[in-house]
Amino acid sequence: MSFKKSAKLDLLVRVRYSNPLPAPPCPPKLLDIPTNPLRYARPEFLNAIAEDALLPMIVDAECGMPLDLGKWESLWEEGADDSSLNPDPSNLPKLDPKDAFLLADPVVSVGGFTHGQAGPSNGPAPAPHVLWLRRTEYISSRDEKRGAISEPKHVIQEIDVSRNAQLRDIETSFKACNDDFDVSTIRHPNKPNVTAVESFPVLPDSEIWANQYDLFRFSERPGERALDVEDPRLDCAILRPMKTEHDSFLAYYLTQDDESAEKFKEQRFALQPYEVSEDQEETIFHFVRDYETVKVEQEVPNEFLLVLNDGESQDLDDVLGDKPAREKGAYYKNIERKMLLKKKRANAYEQYDDKWEIIRVKHAPMSKEEEEEREEALAEVADPEFLTTIRDADADGEIEVDEMGRDIDVAS
Repeated sequence: MSFKKSAKLDLLVRVRYSNPLPAPPCPPKLLDIPTNPLRYARPEFLNAIAEDALLPMIVDAECGMPLDLGKWESLWEEGADDSSLNPDPSNLPKLDPKDAFLLADPVVSVGGFTHGQAGPSNGPAPAPHVLWLRRTEYISSRDEKRGAISEPKHVIQEIDVSRNAQLRDIETSFKACNDDFDVSTIRHPNKPNVTAVESFPVLPDSEIWANQYDLFRFSERPGERALDVEDPRLDCAILRPMKTEHDSFLAYYLTQDDESAEKFKEQRFALQPYEVSEDQEETIFHFVRDYETVKVEQEVPNEFLLVLNDGESQDLDDVLGDKPAREKGAYYKNIERKMLLKKKRANAYEQYDDKWEIIRVKHAPMSKEEEEEREEALAEVADPEFLTTIRDADADGEIEVDEMGRDIDVAS
């Protein structure tokens, strides 16, 4: 025997009400859910709520204020009565005394006289009509000078732009630092009690102008030594550019011990610049680690190399030789780039093009191309006609040689 159970529904209907409320933008107070605190200060997190809860507004073309222009015949017929649009002033309703100030003329002050001011003439003058963005000290200064001095008219003066006038103005600008110059009158911009003691003319350093200098800053001290331990190897380190398939970085090399670094620096200082000794010894540099560039600044206008020369001290070799003594001055050389380096994470699967574990350094004489490049760089500070030469070269055009050896005029 089988029993069958039947379900009976007497007018039972399940109604589901939609709840389109979005998820709360902020976590509940009793639960510790990490969230970005900046989202509370920005109104953008309410955009989702505004988009999900749209207001069913039905606005007609007249914005709920219909205006039937057909009721005024004067708008459509010539010579019709327009009294309904232009009522008689005598039949206007009585003005409320509270709104009487709205019909008064604005008070304007010009040259110490007040126009449109009601009341006694000896009363206090109202504030001048000025822009709301103007600073208060400008308003007070204008109040003090009101009625005393009228604004002068700007007179267009002719300016002499001839060559002699320009030379005269240039010579006058140097008078403050040549004829009437006094070091004691120069004070520190932030410390008034600090005055200048000595002055130096600022000149380009022609001895190192042909060299290019980059400024490298490390996120931590290189060399794997503590900060309080002296490391003479850092003065003669080598940074070698490296490149892989997907990345470029710098390989850092140091000498194995301090004695090798000291000996290498002694050899460099014992010789004149660009001089090569025949019996020189090679210096071995060992690979330390790789560094990657975090930030590169191509223009460094506020940092440069500066050497102060008092003009009195001079090396014995310069006195005995033909090299003239340098005059007193502050010699500068600009810095080409500034880089911030940090340690590169080692990757065993990275393929290097040409990784070197040891570098053997010896000085070699300069080639002809290197000497010509150096002379071109020095011409910027050594040749008085450098700017004229550059201008003439730009006007005449550059000359290039094609694959067949023929000259091609690039620009004319």
